[in-house]
Amino acid sequence: MGILNNLSEEIKNAMRAKDTIKLESLRAIKSALLLIQTSSSGSAEINDEEAIKLLQRLVKQRKESSIIFRDQNRPDLAESEESQAEVISTFLPEQISESEIIKVIEDIIAETGASGMKEMGEVMGIASKKLMGKADGKTISTIIKNKLSS
Repeated sequence: MGILNNLSEEIKNAMRAKDTIKLESLRAIKSALLLIQTSSSGSAEINDEEAIKLLQRLVKQRKESSIIFRDQNRPDLAESEESQAEVISTFLPEQISESEIIKVIEDIIAETGASGMKEMGEVMGIASKKLMGKADGKTISTIIKNKLSS
């Protein structure tokens, strides 16, 4: 849980600064962590891989909510969700550029000898592990589809 070990301190700092958006975001992370830790299958500590998956899920939820709010003409709520997504993203490893993702995927395709869409699952599995936390799954999937279908 190396990425989230200063969460309580960050919450205290946000309270002192009266930063409501940051405080809401940090509390959402803490709540999700507690849910995982208290679930029957969860352990007392979560590792960095699980923490990254959790943070990515929280960011994705916020982005999807923002889109829905914009569609419903509620920009005030959409902006709040986007701000929370930004705060939560600060705990994730730095995202790599699309050109770097393409290079990694091309290397994986060359290693596996994948030549068509039948091998997409294999390539996707390897790419997801290599790029965990550094790239969005949807972006990885799109690039793999483009490379394997051409």
